[in-house]
Formats: sequence, structure tokens, C-alpha cells
Amino acid sequence: MIVDRNALRFNQAAIIAMTVVAFVLGGSAATWLVGITAAVMLLGTAYAPASGFKLLYRHLFVRFGLLKPRPEPDDPAPHQFAQGLGGTFLALAFAALLAGWTGVAWTLTWVVILLAGVNLVLGFCLGCFVFFQLQRSGVLHRSAEVH
Repeated sequence: MIVDRNALRFNQAAIIAMTVVAFVLGGSAATWLVGITAAVMLLGTAYAPASGFKLLYRHLFVRFGLLKPRPEPDDPAPHQFAQGLGGTFLALAFAALLAGWTGVAWTLTWVVILLAGVNLVLGFCLGCFVFFQLQRSGVLHRSAEVH
């Protein structure tokens, strides 16, 4: 299978941008930005063609030549798992913000920001690592082989 590395990087940058803007804005705007980001991530996990950040990447940034695809042989499953994990953390942060538990909410949000940043800058995906460990232990079935 093929994965567009630049689409992954754009996705990480968009997650970081949306959540940092939410933190800076605070208030109800922050709550809804965190919720929207969680929804975009979870929808993209459940149905990859509907991934909002990747659609933005492809239909705006690639179409107008601002970014170029960088396809590489890879299994998309670990990346989808990692996105779902981050989306779950942000959904929990959204619920915590609605409940007034701002400390919990921002801790969860900053975990996502930090891990997306590590992946963006250093290329290490903790969610992918967790995926492979769960696969190795038999909790998750083997994903498609990379050819």
C-alpha cells in the first residue's frame, strides 16, 4: 500500500494549529475548536476518504501547487490507529471542557499537541508504536502487508 507522507505531515500540522489556536483563544471558542478537531480526526479514522485535513491538503494545497505529494510504500493502518487515538483524547478533552474540567481538558489536548509535534519534527509516531505493540501481542490482527 502507499501512504502520502506529506499528507500525514499536513494532518499533524493542522491538528497542532487547531489545538494551539483553541488554547490561545480559550473560552467557548476553544471548546468548539477542540470538538471540531476531534470530530475531524475521528471521522477520518472511521472513513479515510472523509478525512477533513487530508481533503484540505489534497484539494487546496496540492491542487494549487503549494505542497507536493510524497507517496511511499507503507501500511496506513498504524497511522489511522494513531489518528483515532489522538481523536479520542481530543473528544475526551472536549467533554472535559464542556464539564468545566479545564485542567484535564488541556492536559489531554497538550498530550496530542506534543505527540503530533514529535511525529511532525522527529518522525516518531507513538500511536503507530502502540499499534505495532498491540499487533505483536495479538490484541490487534495483522494489517495489510507492505509491498
